[in-house]
Amino acid sequence: MKQMRKQSKRHSKKQFTRTAALATASASVVVLGLVAPVAASAASTASAGPLEWSECEGSGLDPRQECATVLVPMDYADPGGPKIGIAVSRIPGEKPGARRGALLLIPGGPGGSSLADPSQKGQRLPQGVRDAYDLIGFAPRGNAPSAPVDCGLDHADLALSRLRPWPAADGSVAENMATARRTADACARNGGELLRHISTADNARDIDRVRAALGERRISAWGVSYGTYVGAVYSELFPHRTDRIVLDSNLDPTGDFGRTQVSRAWLAGFEQGVEDVFAEFAKWASEPGNPDRVADTPAEVRSVFLGLAARLDRTPLPWPGANPEVLNGTTLRQTMLDSFYDPDDFPTLARVIRAGLQGAVPPAPQTPPESVLQNAVAVGAATICNDSAWPTSAAVYEKGVAESRVKYPLTSGMPRNAMVCAAWPRPRQQPVRITGRGPSNILLVQNERDVATPLAGARKLRAALGDRAVMVTVNATGHDSYSGNGNACGDETVSLFLSKGERPSRDVYCE
Repeated sequence: MKQMRKQSKRHSKKQFTRTAALATASASVVVLGLVAPVAASAASTASAGPLEWSECEGSGLDPRQECATVLVPMDYADPGGPKIGIAVSRIPGEKPGARRGALLLIPGGPGGSSLADPSQKGQRLPQGVRDAYDLIGFAPRGNAPSAPVDCGLDHADLALSRLRPWPAADGSVAENMATARRTADACARNGGELLRHISTADNARDIDRVRAALGERRISAWGVSYGTYVGAVYSELFPHRTDRIVLDSNLDPTGDFGRTQVSRAWLAGFEQGVEDVFAEFAKWASEPGNPDRVADTPAEVRSVFLGLAARLDRTPLPWPGANPEVLNGTTLRQTMLDSFYDPDDFPTLARVIRAGLQGAVPPAPQTPPESVLQNAVAVGAATICNDSAWPTSAAVYEKGVAESRVKYPLTSGMPRNAMVCAAWPRPRQQPVRITGRGPSNILLVQNERDVATPLAGARKLRAALGDRAVMVTVNATGHDSYSGNGNACGDETVSLFLSKGERPSRDVYCE
């Protein structure tokens, strides 16, 4: 599901798209969507009813942004039991006479927050959208400053190459299974009761509590990456509470596993997603005059990358400041994944390839504070593992990894590998099945070439929603389409839907 990664230059790059925290291009981990904690001020009132807004804590925020806290059940099976706080933020609509309602900005991840988004990516929305809606952000359950969780992992286990693990150079998954057991044990020991109640269905139910606290009969939403799954589940559970729903960079809600297992489908999507984007990278990295040129032709770029990865599997290089502090085949492949979320990051991968070929890698960028990483990792692991049951047998993963390594050498078996969920207790809830029941008020927007949520998976979500949705496919590369890595045609289509309710009558393609 959103994968874990840094915030992009344009807006948060969420993925399930990145599992509990996202890696920087240097293969160290960073939280999706959390640059600095934003909190409701101490004066704000935690409320299960109408909200009392007050100044937000945090830097770099629009002075109009205000914060509050909504109380929700920790366990929806016991609604009268313990409560937790969900931090929410708001910038009111800019033209009261044109106000339609509230637009909830649903973050990716899992492990991401949209609490600062009304001040950040929300201000890049067209004026007509900002006039019509209060922009609403929130920190999903488990994410600070909402009631936070932490597994107390060792620093080495915060590396994304362990959280979203790569097989050993020979294809073995033994070390991955050991890491899964160690991580799951730490979460069980240190995560507390809330960790058992972090799931996509819980997030959707929290959203409906937020909607009620805002005083809105229906709510509109813009969900990105993992947030598309949250938005789809909310639309399934509360169809008549939805107004205009935009799902951007869409997760496969089913996968090829015979039942709803969105988390495994997300991971498996990297096989095709990497292939789709590598072709664009290879063209760019072989252009004459490119100062970061890797080779003379796209085919040679691919050959250079695969050859270097194999060499680094055998003979790693020191990489000061990275986690782990080596450039090996795994960290090179991880850098590839991280760099493919945004074409603006292609130079990062090219420079690491060139440095690896020369035998000396410069220091990695500084990582976020460990407390931020611990929080994001715990939320991501809990969400993914509580959403659906994963196989517990190493043999299942060994078979999948072997098949994947032959068919998709760029990803070397990672998308079929064992994550922490291989050792996680079985989920307490059944996953929510996405259907076409409900109002036809959903617009999907999807780039053709997306490393984390490839077009093939988006088409499965489109099919599951049936007549409830139409999809805009955009001829663009990168993760996050609307106002991010898409194009003017796609952006205009989404903006017209949000501001005026004008939605295409059928699926469309934006050249």
